[in-house]
Amino acid sequence: MDPLHAPRQPWRLDERGRRWFDRALVAVLLLPVPLMALSGVSGRSVTFTVLELVPLLWRRSHPVAVFAAVAGASALQAGFVDLPVWGQAAFPIATYSVARYAGVLASWVALGVGLCGAWVATWAWLAPFPEDSRSGMVSYVVTISVIVLAAWALGTLGRTRQAYVAALVERGERIEHEAAQRVALAATEERTRIAREMHDVVAHGLSVIVVQADGARYAAEHDPAVATRTLETVAATGREALTEMRRLLGLLRTDGATGTRPQPHLDDIAVLVAEAQEHAASAGDGTRIEARLPEPGVRVPPGIALTAYRVVQEALTNVRKHAGPGATVRVEVRLGSDVEVVVEDDGRGAASPDDGLGLGLVGMRERVLIHDGELCAGPRPGGGFRVSARLPL
Repeated sequence: MDPLHAPRQPWRLDERGRRWFDRALVAVLLLPVPLMALSGVSGRSVTFTVLELVPLLWRRSHPVAVFAAVAGASALQAGFVDLPVWGQAAFPIATYSVARYAGVLASWVALGVGLCGAWVATWAWLAPFPEDSRSGMVSYVVTISVIVLAAWALGTLGRTRQAYVAALVERGERIEHEAAQRVALAATEERTRIAREMHDVVAHGLSVIVVQADGARYAAEHDPAVATRTLETVAATGREALTEMRRLLGLLRTDGATGTRPQPHLDDIAVLVAEAQEHAASAGDGTRIEARLPEPGVRVPPGIALTAYRVVQEALTNVRKHAGPGATVRVEVRLGSDVEVVVEDDGRGAASPDDGLGLGLVGMRERVLIHDGELCAGPRPGGGFRVSARLPL
């Protein structure tokens, strides 16, 4: 995804920022305290205001203890001060903090204490007034209860969201770990397949060497010139087989069973294309496959031919899996100073979800790299998918 168009992540404070935010919050809430003292507010009101506000400095790290301190100071205040004080703004903040940063049980207890405190506070504030003037008691209780409920609900929503995000992060990490394991497994399976195919490369070279060596031994007695040419062929074949074996051994890490299947050549790519066209015709999905291939009989090193064959094979397999119906596929193999392989389609493969099985690209890239080549695979401009490889000769 383009970073310029990626969804913006919500801004969050780090640990240091949260500490400074709480300090600033308490400092702002304490600003009216000097004015209260200068305006003649009772010393008890000022004292309880400070006792209720200062514990908010630790509301994140010790939410239950802070709520207990604020609730205790509020309860004591009801016995000494018969009017609301500024410090009671700390109660909904403490309630929010318990619901946000403590457990479920603690948040429910805080809610119960807050609702009970609404009745106690209302009674304490209205008790000094005549009984006929207490008609507003219900409205006081409802107002305070709504404030407590709102603070508790916001804190609970924040805690629930944090738990949900944490679960998503854990799930993402688990999926990433499983994907890494699948990639490693795919690489192992691909190396095992290379081990089987190495038998074809080496066995072909050794077979030629043995036959030519036997012929040279018999020809040496009658025609030394023939023996010389034969030995030159033996040397060239041995060097070529040794080079291919070294390249393949650079990838192998496990032993695998050898096979006896003939090694594919460039001419076999035409068979791959024909099979893909036949499969598309039988499926009736409207897929069209066009090919532009070199003339039959062109000789290239066996390892290069095998790699080009596997690139086309895997690319056509991915087309069948992901391109969808009605796609047009172009297969092109060009020969020059390099062997260039291009397989592209205009289907929906670039938008298909990754089912974790399209890991053949890992094997393709490893095959191309051991021949000092380049592989590019990705979405095409305008839709579809493109795989291109360049293999130096």
